[in-house]
Amino acid sequence: MKEHKIGYYFIVMASVVIVLAGIKSASVIIIPFLLSLFIAIILSPLYNYFKSKSIPDIVSVTLVITVFILFLALIAKLVGNSVHDFSANIDTYAQKLAQYYQLISHYTASFGIEISTEDIANLINMKQAMKFATSIIQSMGAMFTNGFIIILTVIFMLLESQYFVKKVELADGHQETMAHIERIFSKIKNYMVLKALISLFTGAIIWMSLYFLGTDYAFLWGVLAFMLNFIPNIGSIIAAIPAVLITLVQLGGMSALAVMVLYSVINIVIGSIVEPKIMGKGLGLSTLIIFLSLMFWGWLLGIVGMLLSIPLTIMAKIIFDANQNTQWIGVLLGTGENIELNKEANK
Repeated sequence: MKEHKIGYYFIVMASVVIVLAGIKSASVIIIPFLLSLFIAIILSPLYNYFKSKSIPDIVSVTLVITVFILFLALIAKLVGNSVHDFSANIDTYAQKLAQYYQLISHYTASFGIEISTEDIANLINMKQAMKFATSIIQSMGAMFTNGFIIILTVIFMLLESQYFVKKVELADGHQETMAHIERIFSKIKNYMVLKALISLFTGAIIWMSLYFLGTDYAFLWGVLAFMLNFIPNIGSIIAAIPAVLITLVQLGGMSALAVMVLYSVINIVIGSIVEPKIMGKGLGLSTLIIFLSLMFWGWLLGIVGMLLSIPLTIMAKIIFDANQNTQWIGVLLGTGENIELNKEANK
């Protein structure tokens, strides 16, 4: 009996490897599909609002897509100019930062610790950090080079959304199945829409704060903060690095310290207080799972996979939590806070 179980587990693991290999080889198709799916989920409340006003489906979709394209074009124009100017001046910023390397080297030498400026430069490589930050935004922009396909897919998804659950009900014939699927979709939609709004709010705060402080390319760092806010804890740290370094070489140490405090306060207030209160603690992921998700989805789908890693993992967690046979996987993915709450409730 044990041999049969072992053979079964090997078959399952081999199947998973084959599926993952297929996903990785088909990433050119899968990445635009996932982007379309997330865009459709985020835009669905606006589409449903227009429909609730008795506006025909085609007109509702046209209005939603027009608003989205105008918003995207405005962002692309502003970000494109910032990325171009920043890339042209990145060597100048790196040279200015080298002066701080010398100060650090002299400071450590006063304590009898000899550290060369080259060692510090290798440890704090501003050029690489900046290139990584801009490559994240550029890679997302590159995904929209097939913008026509993505927009077309979003349109079809929005039009299909109202009939999908009804099709499942008709095919399955069970009312419970439909209700179950509807709950899963509702949770996924609520998470994605709320997360997008919170991330947009976070990016706007970062942008306005850096703008009033006088940091160069404040809008660029606001967009980066918006995108990386989808990655809890780790994302805010990555988003802060280029903004802090730019402020350091441009405005000095005190201003850079102020930017560090700004990012820390925003991360604590929004990430630890606002999000759990709005979205519920049950949707949290453990820090280890967040890190492993970044590695896994980044390996599977590249930089775009890293940005979508947490939404994809949250979607998987919602699906696992909805099924009694797979709830244990959802518990392993979670923070463990619900376990403590359940213990207190049972006392």
